[in-house]
Amino acid sequence: MSIDDYRPTFMVEAVYDLKAEDLLRHGIHAVLVDLDNTLIAWNNPDGTPELRKWLDEMQMADISVVVVSNNKHSRVERAVDRFGVDFVSRAMKPFTRGINIAIDRYGFDRDEVAMVGDQLMTDIRAAHRAGIKSILVRPLVKSDAWNTKFNRWRERRVWAKLEAKYGKMIYQKGI
Repeated sequence: MSIDDYRPTFMVEAVYDLKAEDLLRHGIHAVLVDLDNTLIAWNNPDGTPELRKWLDEMQMADISVVVVSNNKHSRVERAVDRFGVDFVSRAMKPFTRGINIAIDRYGFDRDEVAMVGDQLMTDIRAAHRAGIKSILVRPLVKSDAWNTKFNRWRERRVWAKLEAKYGKMIYQKGI
């Protein structure tokens, strides 16, 4: 394992800061997006009006959006059902299972896909293993579900190593 396996291709404040024109300029036509603390706050499964606006922008630009989550089917389905977004549950990130299912299901070209998530240890690592671009976002809320807390501890150590090698990592307002 190399520290480079955890280095995001891009870093943005929030998924809503990803603009269709910027994604297309970087050759990204499909966005795989984590659910909890990326697309919606883990403790607010209903999402926000901002989410609806962002999804509409992606749809108008013909950019596919697929949720790729480690959560169980019923949890993900409940969260995305009202938004009409397809999903892969039990993705098993940091492994590539969920990403590969989404890519195979839709016939995406790996060069045109990016994985968006709030965790280096799962989302970014899985993207690199799958050979696709990665976009790290800040978690939507400061608190985490119990099962994420351990990853956050490990992530702080990896973050320090990344910054030691590459300099300060800074979230942008776009890519």
